[in-house]
Amino acid sequence: MQVNPYIFFNGNCEAALNYYQKVLGARIEAIIRYESAPPDMPTPPEWKQKVMHAKITIDGEVLMASDAPPGHFNPPQGFAVSLQVENPGDAAVRFRQLSDSGTVTMPFGKTFFSNGFGMCIDKFGTPWMVNSPLDD
Repeated sequence: MQVNPYIFFNGNCEAALNYYQKVLGARIEAIIRYESAPPDMPTPPEWKQKVMHAKITIDGEVLMASDAPPGHFNPPQGFAVSLQVENPGDAAVRFRQLSDSGTVTMPFGKTFFSNGFGMCIDKFGTPWMVNSPLDD
């Protein structure tokens, strides 16, 4: 059994995946577009190139995503994608990149439980927690 986060986007999934590839070193494993759907599946013409399903890996961990069908997108709430980065300097850089043009909900900094921790919502609306764990 495997558990993976699945993130829905509002028409900007491919841009988000390309951004995660750039700033997190994600590897895009698969993209299936709405144009690949069966002909009887109603899809607006402007949605044909949108992402129906995608799979990326970040340091071997799987994240899946898609553009929600038109009229079905709801902004994410009640979760965050947690990114564990051993080196605090690298964690700070990842946090800065993810929060660029987004919203910082907790600035990155040392805490009682980590060498660095911060929370943000990226420019695509995805909530993130970036953590650099304390050395054991």
